[in-house]
Amino acid sequence: MKVLSLFDGMSCGRVALDRIGAEVELYQSSEIDKYAIQISKKNYPSTQQLGDIRDIGSRSENLVAPDLVMGGSPCQSFSFAGSGRAFDDDRGKLFWEFLRVLNETKPKYFLLENVRMKQEHQDVISRELGVKPVLINSALVSAQNRNRLYWTNIPNITVPQDKKILLRDILECGCVDRDKSHCLDANYFKGGNLKQYYEKSRRQLVFNRCLRVGDADIKGHDSIKRVYSPEGKAPTLTTMQGGHREPKVCCGAIRGRYKINGIRQDHKHSVKGLTEQQLELRVDQKTNTLTTVQKDNVVVNPENLRWRKLTPLECERLQTLPDNYTQGVSNTQRYKMIGNGWTVDVVAHLMKGLLED
Repeated sequence: MKVLSLFDGMSCGRVALDRIGAEVELYQSSEIDKYAIQISKKNYPSTQQLGDIRDIGSRSENLVAPDLVMGGSPCQSFSFAGSGRAFDDDRGKLFWEFLRVLNETKPKYFLLENVRMKQEHQDVISRELGVKPVLINSALVSAQNRNRLYWTNIPNITVPQDKKILLRDILECGCVDRDKSHCLDANYFKGGNLKQYYEKSRRQLVFNRCLRVGDADIKGHDSIKRVYSPEGKAPTLTTMQGGHREPKVCCGAIRGRYKINGIRQDHKHSVKGLTEQQLELRVDQKTNTLTTVQKDNVVVNPENLRWRKLTPLECERLQTLPDNYTQGVSNTQRYKMIGNGWTVDVVAHLMKGLLED
């Protein structure tokens, strides 16, 4: 299979193709971020870099007619949290470049990813591509809440089954199925020695929610203070660029009693013993969507709870990337490209139809 990946980033699409066992004869990439290109070259040295999408077309000297064209055009102008200018924004206009290349290369298959957006903008894209999108939350296959729209003509598209993965399942600290939690290094935490967060709860929780347990004692907007329980999901990853914007996870509690949403709790039973309704009010089960400004993916410190930022490796796991896939650049750039990337297992699920057709 010959593949052309537009807005390729760090080549999450190539990882997805590998994950389903697709034979990739040629993988051509259009990307302008030098750090993302560096990581792509590290993991896939044979990738042919074509540069800016605006310079790519049927007359491009190195472009080979692809069987699959895929890409996730910039989302900031379409996002409900973004500018709202949609196609009037320079970033939003890049959808038309995707469409131009698609029409010029005429591949058998295509895949376009973007955020949830106003219906009027969604309808424009659907009209131009000739298909309606499927909405999939990454929470089904990972520990991150990340709703995304996928337009594709790949056959046999379905929504993946819920794997019931929680934040604790991807942490480096080993909170899962262990009597004690050895959470990374003390340098990752706010404060001194940490106590075990709480006895592992056996109860079944709502697997598509983020369990917010408190707020970090830091300056800034409310969204960057949120701390989440390992027993829920992580918030959507953003580009996480500075200012404590990385997601935060609760990793311990000081001896004694503390409050969660105003209710006093014993440090060994911070979640256990609460009603399901109370849990839903306290700690959302998944992380928020990873973005390039990682502001929400953290677990909180109401009073005596201890918290830390999610590490780049943990954010890779939220996007179902291989461990240390982005290693080789600064943490700042790792967070950014992870937040900009795709949830690999969602894309791999969609691509299974390539093998069935």
